[in-house]
Amino acid sequence: MESDRLESPIAIKGIERELICPACKELFTHPLILPCQHNICHKCVKEILFAFEDSFADGGSESSNQSSPRIRIAASSMDRIDRINRSASQRRSFGCRGRKRNSLTPRSTLFPCPSCQRDIDLGERGINGLFRNFTLETIVERYRQAARAAIAIMCDFCKPPPQESTKSCMDCSASYCNECFKIHHPWGTVKAQHEYVGPTTNFRPKILMCPEHEMERVNMYCEICRRPVCHLCKLGGGHANHRVTTMSTAYKTLKEKLSKDIEYLISKECQVKAHITQLDLLLKETECNSERAKQEASQSFEKLYCVLEEKKSAALRAIETSKNIRLEKLQTQVEEYQGLLENNGLVGYAQEVLKETDPSCFVQTAKQLHVRIQKATESLKSFRPAAETTFEDFVVDTAKQEDILGDLSFHSNGLGIPEINEEQSRMYNKTLISWECSGKTDSADIYVLEYHKLNKEEESVTWQKTEVCGKSKVLSDLDDDSSYAFRVRAYKGSICSPWSREVIMRTPPAPVFSFLFDDKCGYNNEHLQLNPRRTSVESRAGFPLLLGSERLQVGCFTTLDYIIGDTGIAKGKHFWAFNVEAYSYLVKVGVVPSSKIQKLFHNTSDVISPRYEQDSGHDSGSEDTFFDSSQPCTLVTLGMKKFFIPATPAAPKDPASRILPLPSCLGVCLDCDRGRVGFYDAGRMKCLYECEVDCSGLMYPAFALMGGAAVHLEEAVTAEDREYHDDI
Repeated sequence: MESDRLESPIAIKGIERELICPACKELFTHPLILPCQHNICHKCVKEILFAFEDSFADGGSESSNQSSPRIRIAASSMDRIDRINRSASQRRSFGCRGRKRNSLTPRSTLFPCPSCQRDIDLGERGINGLFRNFTLETIVERYRQAARAAIAIMCDFCKPPPQESTKSCMDCSASYCNECFKIHHPWGTVKAQHEYVGPTTNFRPKILMCPEHEMERVNMYCEICRRPVCHLCKLGGGHANHRVTTMSTAYKTLKEKLSKDIEYLISKECQVKAHITQLDLLLKETECNSERAKQEASQSFEKLYCVLEEKKSAALRAIETSKNIRLEKLQTQVEEYQGLLENNGLVGYAQEVLKETDPSCFVQTAKQLHVRIQKATESLKSFRPAAETTFEDFVVDTAKQEDILGDLSFHSNGLGIPEINEEQSRMYNKTLISWECSGKTDSADIYVLEYHKLNKEEESVTWQKTEVCGKSKVLSDLDDDSSYAFRVRAYKGSICSPWSREVIMRTPPAPVFSFLFDDKCGYNNEHLQLNPRRTSVESRAGFPLLLGSERLQVGCFTTLDYIIGDTGIAKGKHFWAFNVEAYSYLVKVGVVPSSKIQKLFHNTSDVISPRYEQDSGHDSGSEDTFFDSSQPCTLVTLGMKKFFIPATPAAPKDPASRILPLPSCLGVCLDCDRGRVGFYDAGRMKCLYECEVDCSGLMYPAFALMGGAAVHLEEAVTAEDREYHDDI
């Protein structure tokens, strides 16, 4: 044991940064293992959760973060967690799925990991569901002892003055000198079998217990979640369907892998030193090349300066020349009008000439005089400046050049122009923008995605910018019922590609409403089949359908099988989307009030013929009957790759004009405040049909299927979608 104490300073040398908590930037204290496998102090987790709690209570003010001086919460993290908590609160208000939490504990269990910024959900158990990292805690304690080697750990049982301890008992959680250890652990007793180590202040339990089942010890390792579990977790807990292995096998496997990796690193010490030497040379080469690049860039800009100076001088010379010409013309005109002021003498002279009575003498003198008088008269009749005073023709238009200079960058050497993939991009609860590169290889270091809201009233466009390391980005700060323009460009160092083609997409008309198919209320498991997640439903045309048809003598009669959502809507405006399989024969979608759910599932008028149904969309049936307002719910009909607009007084008279191609994704927008429901092409967010609906009670999404048909609820956009598209 003593040898271990002597070797510990050497063993832990240089590992300080591995022992620092990413939240408080201090040595770990009771570290906990997060689901993302990063570590954080127990105290830091509580401070972060309470800091978020205070921030939400104070409206996100900066003063709310001052309660915890150790923790600094970024504004972007606050915004993200605020949106997560708002959406969670919204889901709880719809379906009452929330749970009451103790007021002494944080109401929110969501926070970003300080190391990777991944959103962490601690679940129902909160902090109690996290494992304590005893191994890391032991290493930190060794580091502390090495750092304070001069400070000895004293015996806990010596009479004053206490002696320096030589052992620590892990079972008693106490430190002893040699004499006290013999007294409290006499030979031949149970205490003599206690485990002891060198002097330490870090006492940990000998058996690691399950945080979910506190009385059970962990004896297995979940390979899916990468955490220890007990046998109850495997039998009926959250790891029932996960692949697990015994703890001894996991210990042996992980220890072998870690040992091999450590041996590999140690064996490559010479290679690492060679790499360091090579990197030192690369550092010097980088310095030289950067200076050369600076000189070349300076020369390029000097050339631009010269061109601009020449253009500037030419423009100024042209303005000066035009000014001189105009001044000369105006000065000549001034002199002419100065001569008009001398007309008073001319008029006097003309009056004296008029006194001449000899005709021949008068004509001889008056001819030239009349020409002068006539010229002066014409000048007075119409005054017009000889030159313009404005220089509007000499305004330099640099808008195009400014745009070019704005995009001025280093030459793009093989950097492909990214293009936004509209098929993989989608707008739902969040916005996922995905793009691809036209080049053979993805040589870009980073991408810049810009977007702005299309607003006709705004004259100038302000692009919002975000940097992305992958080829997709999830945005969650866009307004509902708005159109946005997106563009992206690639960067490799200081080199950038041109902007991609702008793509315009529209957000849903209202916040997205989340629900699952209800497998309790009226669910017919003989005709309908749900997937385990209750996000897809399929109608099965089996023997019950054939037997039901056999009992009828005329036509091909059958019954619509209804299914509703498991969560109701009481107020507000909400939107949800779904996909209908192309092979579906007949599907009805819409909403139903809670007061008419029983009538919906026991409605005898549903035994109808699709051939003669008023809104079936079949050419052979009568389509002239108006939409039946007596139906217990508001539904539209889909089927055979068509969308059928109901026959209402406002609908077109021609049946063919009421049949539209079935969109790949359909949406329903329910506005309880206005009492209206709309049916949308969710791909383009275009309304196909809208009608009034009675929203006096709770409203539930409703679906009806007949024959071969399937409906899949649109999945919410998450951060995992971005990672999935990046992997693709």
